[in-house]
Amino acid sequence: MSLVGHTRAFLRLVAFEHSVFALPFAYLASLAAMRLTAEPGGSWVQWDVLGLVTVAMVAGRTFAMAANRIIDRKIDAANPRTANRELVTGAVSLRTAYIGSVVSLVVFFAAAALLNPLCLILSPLAVAPLVVYPYGKRFTDYPHAILALAQAVAPIGGWLAVTGSFDGSGPAMVLGAAVGLWIGGFDLIYACQDVEVDRRVGVRSFPARFGIAVALHTSTVVHVVCIALFAWFGVLAEFGWWYFVGLLLTVMVFAYEHWIVRPDDLSKLNRAFFTANGVIGIVLFGFALVDLLIR
Repeated sequence: MSLVGHTRAFLRLVAFEHSVFALPFAYLASLAAMRLTAEPGGSWVQWDVLGLVTVAMVAGRTFAMAANRIIDRKIDAANPRTANRELVTGAVSLRTAYIGSVVSLVVFFAAAALLNPLCLILSPLAVAPLVVYPYGKRFTDYPHAILALAQAVAPIGGWLAVTGSFDGSGPAMVLGAAVGLWIGGFDLIYACQDVEVDRRVGVRSFPARFGIAVALHTSTVVHVVCIALFAWFGVLAEFGWWYFVGLLLTVMVFAYEHWIVRPDDLSKLNRAFFTANGVIGIVLFGFALVDLLIR
């Protein structure tokens, strides 16, 4: 296979297009920090920082997905839903996956170093939960909490990329918690489709331990808290009504997501994942951006 072919297969392995889920919130935190710290009347968008945040986010997520696929390749082979993944079928070699993950990690650290010293110092801590998460399902019934922690890093990192300091970072912490609960709450739903297989092969998860109905109800509670935190972030970051209109629309998407996935009917789960979750990030970021631009 040519270099181009290897690259395409690797990008399929890491589902590169799914970067859209977390990236808008890294942008949201970065732009909010830029706006709050800008000098009155001056230009406030720091394009070089946004560029490096983009590189860091995409590289970090690519590393996370590659590491996940490498660590979970035997579990994936035992699950009919994941048995066609590239490392299981041989479409991507283990060597290619390792090379891709190492390159992604190096790029992530390089971007962090170019941002500021604090981002570089904290970069290993940002990577740690990305690696721990796939192992989590081997020793805890709550791997979703580890994923939530990993996802919470993105907005906090976006804020610190601008400020280089924890001073005044309260809004970023709230946004990070909201994003973590958003993804962690959905992971509770997503894991429901593998309950029977997980129990058979010994993979641990909240739905496998407590059942699908309990997992779905817990996810609803988690997402209610998540929405409250999104609203709190809007207040702390001094957003106007455009942001809250976007939040209202995302609440409707959350409601749709939970309505179409039921304990006795998981057939629409992929629609909730690929459509609803993508819409949530894009809509909330889009309205927040309008709010920032018209202020």
